[in-house]
Amino acid sequence: MFDPAPEHPYPDAHRPDEAPEPHPLLAPVLGLLGSWHGRGRGEYPTLEADFAYAQEVTFSHDGRPFLRYEARAWLLGADDAPLRPSARESGWWRLQPDGRVEALITQPTGIAEIAVGRAADGAVDLSTHEVARTPTAKEVEATRRRYELPDADTLTFVHDLAAVGQPLQHHLSARLHRRT
Repeated sequence: MFDPAPEHPYPDAHRPDEAPEPHPLLAPVLGLLGSWHGRGRGEYPTLEADFAYAQEVTFSHDGRPFLRYEARAWLLGADDAPLRPSARESGWWRLQPDGRVEALITQPTGIAEIAVGRAADGAVDLSTHEVARTPTAKEVEATRRRYELPDADTLTFVHDLAAVGQPLQHHLSARLHRRT
């Protein structure tokens, strides 16, 4: 007889339809868990004009003391319709016992960032610790990212950037809403 749900070969593994319990170190960032979608604005001195974008961010976990992070964005036209894909990132946020966060964020454009910061009171503030680039990647010196939960269903995001000879300054901001 066919058993549609055989025992998993790994005793601590969770079935795909079961969410594992969050690790206790994730307590300061539990509000971020889930998918968020919204719109934002961007600017930078090396760009010809400000721009509008749509963004989707997902935070998940597998029961260990880190978050899986994925973000993607699309440039929007004057009619608010998507023009083309824009930024894409993925990575891991490692939570430490004292509320510190160590984040590894990679981009398909050849940039890998290690950022450090803190998570407290519904906010995470990350600043560059180190940037690694492939030989043909754009010069990025530093970033600062701030994520805040003004309420349970809203996530604000602000990204400052120091790149291509420019000092650290505002680059992106978005207001995202929880997807149900």
